[in-house]
Amino acid sequence: MRSDKKFQIVAHIVLIILSLLAILPMILMVTSSLTDNNVLIANGYSYLPKKWSLYAYEYIFKTGNSVVHAYGISLVLTAVGTVCSLCITTLLAYAISKKELPGRGIITFLVVFSMLFNGGLVPTYMIYSTVLNVKNSFWGLLIPGLLMNGFNVMLMKSYFFSSIPDEILDAAYIDGAGEFRTFISVAVPLAKPIMATIALFAGIGYWNDWMNGYIYITKRTDLYSVQNLLNRMMQNIQYLSQSSSNIQNANVGLSAIPMASVRMAMATVGILPIIIIYPFVQKYFVKGITLGGVKG
Repeated sequence: MRSDKKFQIVAHIVLIILSLLAILPMILMVTSSLTDNNVLIANGYSYLPKKWSLYAYEYIFKTGNSVVHAYGISLVLTAVGTVCSLCITTLLAYAISKKELPGRGIITFLVVFSMLFNGGLVPTYMIYSTVLNVKNSFWGLLIPGLLMNGFNVMLMKSYFFSSIPDEILDAAYIDGAGEFRTFISVAVPLAKPIMATIALFAGIGYWNDWMNGYIYITKRTDLYSVQNLLNRMMQNIQYLSQSSSNIQNANVGLSAIPMASVRMAMATVGILPIIIIYPFVQKYFVKGITLGGVKG
């Protein structure tokens, strides 16, 4: 009894330390984004800066690029991509969880193979840009690499296989339900925890993705997601700082750009929606990971 109490105390201390290690950097990021740029450069990062400033956020929202429009693109992309990814992943995972499925081993092998190997950047780019012709379109943000993830499929497959008893599905078959009706009315309601987990994975992937926009969106700046826009703004700031010797009155212009604090402000703007949403799906996330990883 005493040993259990000691274990709980040690476990709580370890968890508190790990939580602080995760939270403190975020707090430092936010405070740094609200710190005056000159003070930040002179004194370094601090949780209690000597001078507060909102100029980094003013620069982001008033620099001529529509951050609000980019946020809209990211929200639509994340919503559509998460729904599509969840539907594809759920359907495929449920299918390969059925032992009687013809070719089940081959399909599972192909899914696992995609987790280990890929065709490389150049062949992938050629397929999507020339064959599927998604370049400079919304599909270029939606389709490449994010609609289905092999890890998510195997995680959900494990959940269907281990956490939904065959007796429940057999009862639905006996009552006259077909495969699709059983899937919609029985399997899906029982799989809400793992579906919430996969939706969180897919949503974070779409929200944080900047590579697809960087590769496939080369002309239509109106399709920039918030990550692409912030990345482009960061590149512009770096270009100005590196080319200052070739710009007339560069010292005056560059002094108005909060180069240090703007990085923290961009990171805050990019991560804020995830921080807001995560607490609402945390319980499903933990339950889904625990149950989905029991056995394969």
